[in-house]
Amino acid sequence: MTSEFNPARRSILKYGALSTAGLLLWQGSRTAAATPSALSPLSELRHGQVQFGPGPLERQVRENHHLVLHLDEDALLRPFRLRGGMPAPGQELGGWYDTWGFAPGATFGQWLSALARHYAITGDAATRAKVDRLVHGYAATIDAEGKFYRNNRFPSYIYDKLVAGLVDARRLAGNGMALDTLRRTTRAALPYLPPHAVPRNEAARPGEDFSQHAWDESYTLPENQFLAFRLTGDRQHQVLARRFLYDDFFLPLARGENVLPGKHAYSHMNALSSAAQAYLSLNQPAYLEAAQQGFAMVDAQSFATGGWGPDEHFVTPGSGKLGASLAAEHKSFETPCGSYAHFKLTRYLLRITRDARYGDSMERVLYNSVLGALPIQPDGHAFYYSDYTRQAHKGFHPDRWPCCSGTLPLIAADYHISTAFTDPQGIYVNLYVPSRIHWRQGGTEAQLSIDTRYPYASAIAITVQTPAVQVFSVHLRIPAWASGASLRINGRLETQPLAAGAFATIRRPWHAGDRIELDLPLRMQLQSIDPEHPDTAALLAGPLVLMRLHDTSLPAPLDRHVLLSAQRAHGDASSWRIGTGTAAITLRPFPDIGHEGYSAYQDVLAAA
Repeated sequence: MTSEFNPARRSILKYGALSTAGLLLWQGSRTAAATPSALSPLSELRHGQVQFGPGPLERQVRENHHLVLHLDEDALLRPFRLRGGMPAPGQELGGWYDTWGFAPGATFGQWLSALARHYAITGDAATRAKVDRLVHGYAATIDAEGKFYRNNRFPSYIYDKLVAGLVDARRLAGNGMALDTLRRTTRAALPYLPPHAVPRNEAARPGEDFSQHAWDESYTLPENQFLAFRLTGDRQHQVLARRFLYDDFFLPLARGENVLPGKHAYSHMNALSSAAQAYLSLNQPAYLEAAQQGFAMVDAQSFATGGWGPDEHFVTPGSGKLGASLAAEHKSFETPCGSYAHFKLTRYLLRITRDARYGDSMERVLYNSVLGALPIQPDGHAFYYSDYTRQAHKGFHPDRWPCCSGTLPLIAADYHISTAFTDPQGIYVNLYVPSRIHWRQGGTEAQLSIDTRYPYASAIAITVQTPAVQVFSVHLRIPAWASGASLRINGRLETQPLAAGAFATIRRPWHAGDRIELDLPLRMQLQSIDPEHPDTAALLAGPLVLMRLHDTSLPAPLDRHVLLSAQRAHGDASSWRIGTGTAAITLRPFPDIGHEGYSAYQDVLAAA
């Protein structure tokens, strides 16, 4: 497979020439390397500083907010109450969450965190009140003996999610009990945590002693422990973060050794965020190298959609296993969980390196996987796997309330903090989403309004609002595939070429109402799944993978030129077509596919 991401190309900013309109444009270099210490990491905006206009992202955010806001509170608290020996009114939530089931209470912390994040977006009083009630109710279940964790498959996993939820309850929703509850949670969990990061034992057998932590994920703990230390100043969190750093995994990656094959995909991708956070917290470059090298190794074995890990495991490079998985492995990508981990890591790496192609990768996963996830059902059935086989369908996990029911509400909220970033000189626009972005520039309020149908259309209009004339930089991500991109400022075409795969930066005095018009031509291209299967390819229009709709018959191979000739269907902005009449082939992006059969990859005739 041809990957557009190259970790050796880390962008820095350099001065370019004056444009025809007298505006100083900078271009991110595609070849020069910036040392991590050269520039401070970009800052995240707060969730509420980005507000979405109508569209698929806004709809998914709203759906998930509604879901978590209406979860039954007694059902959420029941596993903690019963396992702690307390009376527990209400009914079991069921599925994985069941008190004595597979992962009792495992997603409580994620839903608490999601509620806090959605409160930060909306300021909704009912959402904050629910955060307060859940923290209060959960706090009452904590006992010094940690009864909840006895004979629990996932003490590290559940504790990690509780830490994140309580940190967010305090940080984003201002809950006054959260920090004391966090302290008590840590004290209760400590006896049940392993002495160090323990590898995930994929060979665990039913009935195996839980004390072996067979499927637990202690190696993901450091990220949230570092964040808890930053919030509280409690050095116990810093000690725990260092204790669980997965150096047996990180240090080989930092040396360039690919130790991914065979490992559980989502949890190890999630662990790479601990490496990034360790770099930010400890200033040890080896952890940044581990995060970057690990991401590059994942990118090199990713599907064209940006997804990875068929059957939840990384494959061996050069084995052809990615292409072979298309024959019968319908568990192509663990979508909400994997996308959440992917967004976190690319957000860290983009902030640290300012390399626009981490944003490209985030965008690819957004539009071709998680944005197409079916909504979580009220009974707990959730979209879990994206299917990339030649005879694919969307569906739900057979068990209720699986792990992906916890991560989908989180990533939906985090679209807001993934849209743009700031530094003292200006703002970096990463995702081109209909939105209003507010921030303070040099102590003064500033706003960008983005109006676009991207990625279904190439045009992106950005309007600047500022109460007085201000000089600052607006950095625009130019995707690596977007050769021929163009830019207009207040109607005047900028003649300096825009480098694909970098941020284009406009620094000038901005007036209220100034308008930026960016055009990113949606180039058609084919991308083979891996080098061992060069004639199995996905068709892309810009960042969108166009998936072929079909019936139960196996589609015949297509000529490459025919596939590349796909045109937008008349009157349907979400469909592309090849040919006419009954022989026509229809293709759609993943978010626009419902219950139709589809294939993400096509067999193409071998090139002459």
